Amino acid sequence: MNKLFLMLGAVVLTMGLLAGCSKKGSNGEESKYITIKGSDTMVHLVSNWAEAYMNKHPDVDISVTGGGSGTGIAALLNGTTDICMASRKIKDKELQTAEEKGEHLQEIIMARDGIAVVVNPENPTDSLTIEQIGKMYIGAYTSWKQVGGPDEPVGILSRESSSGTYVFFQKRVMNKKDYTRDAMLLPSNSAIVQTVSQDKWSIGYVGLGYAMEAVNKVKVLAVKENEESPAVTPSVESVRSGHYAIARPLQFYTDGEPTGVTKDFIDFCLSDEGQKIVLETGYVPVK
Repeated sequence: MNKLFLMLGAVVLTMGLLAGCSKKGSNGEESKYITIKGSDTMVHLVSNWAEAYMNKHPDVDISVTGGGSGTGIAALLNGTTDICMASRKIKDKELQTAEEKGEHLQEIIMARDGIAVVVNPENPTDSLTIEQIGKMYIGAYTSWKQVGGPDEPVGILSRESSSGTYVFFQKRVMNKKDYTRDAMLLPSNSAIVQTVSQDKWSIGYVGLGYAMEAVNKVKVLAVKENEESPAVTPSVESVRSGHYAIARPLQFYTDGEPTGVTKDFIDFCLSDEGQKIVLETGYVPVK
């Protein structure tokens, strides 16, 4: 029986899976494994791809593990995963390590995502500029009053530094400045949603798919590129059109050109059926 191991965070696999290998199943047929590690943002999407693929290919087992883009890239460099899922571009330092190891990393853009900025539903704020959000996250703004809200302290929620979302948000919204020391670093999108839903004056950021699923728990803010720009709410349409400012590609990395069952799985994800799953999961297709 096919088994999809959906494991969020730094969860250790309980089975001794050998990446990219195969074994004889109980029916005597070859059973193949694919291991995929990395971006927490992509776990839900990739798990849906994996489930659909395994339904079509009963001889294949796919393990999907989160923990952050950095974790996935490290696993790829260490040879402990077939595919790294990443919500950020690979860093020069990581590329250098790959070259030193004789690895030739291949990047494949699989989908696109918008980063939704979320607050508690009771917060009266409906929109912010990128500059205002950035000043909150670097600690220059510490009260909602500074952005036209009530005189209440801002609770800053962020992903951990191993997350590709952390890195992308820092680059796109904060002009690469450091996060405030008062930021609470949380291990997953789900943890940010949960905290925002319980803390009236907190602010956080999550992948678009998670924001759409949590519509009854959090308020998604509209974002303005600058004071003169219109406020745009993140959605499939606004990300695809380029009107939403905080958006990014989601990619797979492999060591060399993918082959065999790994290539077949990636081709499935990029097929019409696979890209339909992207849309159904709340992300933006690349095709």
